[in-house]
Amino acid sequence: MSDYDDVMMIPTEAEARQLLASQTVGRLVERIGEHVEIFPINYAIEGDLLIFRTAPGTKLAAAVAADEVFLQTDYVSETEAWSVIVTGAARILDRDDEIERAEQLDLRPLVPSVKRVFVAIDIESISARRFELGPEPEAEPETIA
Repeated sequence: MSDYDDVMMIPTEAEARQLLASQTVGRLVERIGEHVEIFPINYAIEGDLLIFRTAPGTKLAAAVAADEVFLQTDYVSETEAWSVIVTGAARILDRDDEIERAEQLDLRPLVPSVKRVFVAIDIESISARRFELGPEPEAEPETIA
């Protein structure tokens, strides 16, 4: 048993999906070989897809070239915090029906810019950790054996 068992919980996959869907901003992590890029993105959830908009450039090129990408999103209040990590493959939405559905999402660029490319991450795995926050407890005196 760990000192953290009382304050750290592992949500179920369904709970992790609810936490993910409750936020709209996260960090996209892309790795090509030994090179890692991290980008803040806003996103929307559509079934088993995490969808974001982007423009041609490094983020788009690395997202579709990588075998898998990661997204992390977090929440912190005065009493709790949690973090969700998604792993999956990214692909450009190119079918008319996919683009039409993506256009119906409330997904706009965070900064005034033109981002016409929709990218979907097929959620292959999702995990989360939830923490109860509070004051630091008194340390137990250490014993030397």
